[in-house]
Amino acid sequence: MTISLIKPSNRVAPAPKPLMSRDCGPAGCEVDWLTSRRHEADGDIEAFTDFSLKMGWGDGLPLVPPTDARVRAFLAQNDRYPDEVIAALPPTQVECTVEKIVINAVMAGAPPESLELLIAAVRAIAEPDFELYGVNATTAPVYPAFIVNGPIRDQLNIPYSYGCTGGAATKATAIGRALRLIMRNVAGQVPGVTSQTTFGSPGRIGGLLIGEWEERSPWAPLAERRGVSGNAVTSFGTMGTMNILDTTSQAASDFLEMIGKSLAYVGANCFSPSMPFCEMMVAINPICAEIIAREIPRIEDVQERLWRFASVPADLLQKRHREQLEAQGRVRKDGRIYATPEPKDMVMFVAGGLGGLHALGLHSFGSSLTQTKPIASPIPADKAQAAE
Repeated sequence: MTISLIKPSNRVAPAPKPLMSRDCGPAGCEVDWLTSRRHEADGDIEAFTDFSLKMGWGDGLPLVPPTDARVRAFLAQNDRYPDEVIAALPPTQVECTVEKIVINAVMAGAPPESLELLIAAVRAIAEPDFELYGVNATTAPVYPAFIVNGPIRDQLNIPYSYGCTGGAATKATAIGRALRLIMRNVAGQVPGVTSQTTFGSPGRIGGLLIGEWEERSPWAPLAERRGVSGNAVTSFGTMGTMNILDTTSQAASDFLEMIGKSLAYVGANCFSPSMPFCEMMVAINPICAEIIAREIPRIEDVQERLWRFASVPADLLQKRHREQLEAQGRVRKDGRIYATPEPKDMVMFVAGGLGGLHALGLHSFGSSLTQTKPIASPIPADKAQAAE
């Protein structure tokens, strides 16, 4: 059983539209490049935040007013044109331009240097197999989590050590929030309107943007294993974070057994008959990764071992649930139901602090497949014209 057999990946993302004009660069000219509607608003942050909530733009936290000057200054530090269409984002299918990305980035407080990361992240979730429509509109609390590889981690101070999923004081939080504002203001994800999420999640406000601690990983970086070297971002539709603690195990197999069995709870989407397939994402902290790699050097073997433990006996489920899964062919010959179709669908990377033997489980929404995109290297604004 493979995801490719269950769901052939034959959908193609629409190609970005060409620019309307390239006769004026980001350094500025008399042409007004910004096309978004202007609003008269108080420049005070508190007043603007109240205004944004009335207009339906806000998330409840303070917002930086996206004035012409701030938006133009953000653009001036990059070599992108504001009318460039990056993707169409469901459920609204509104075209997400560079200008719209920048406006939301300014409101979130994200730095101008993060633009190429933001663009790559938007492209990743716009891929048809990520199924952003389902992610945005579902009753589940799912949201895109982003894992960053390459030198850009340190350039943007994206955390991958202590407190990487929450608590580390870096502007990665603002970058993640910018992506969440794009989901709200461009894609149109509004609870009770376009999104039927039952409970929602804190991740639908601040997002989740972390790096992989490549230097402490005994395996190749996640993006490289997925075919993209250097600066890259991987998107994963997650239901939230699960901490897994094991202060007892000493052998690699014992750690993987504890992690796998912790992931495999029957109320997870991956064991629901409504989801024909699933991926799972797991972060191993560097100390635990080192212990595992000494005994099991190949990451493929680690995934296979973890996959076997991330399963439940079919008899554990109620009769009706079991019968529906049997009809889908998801009960294997050994009488077990596995979280993912294959070991390769256990998406693993290394991150986290060195204070204890913890692992991080990111449960999947189900039909949203992981996507990895390269992050472009920006051309300095003063050289952008020559590059044309």
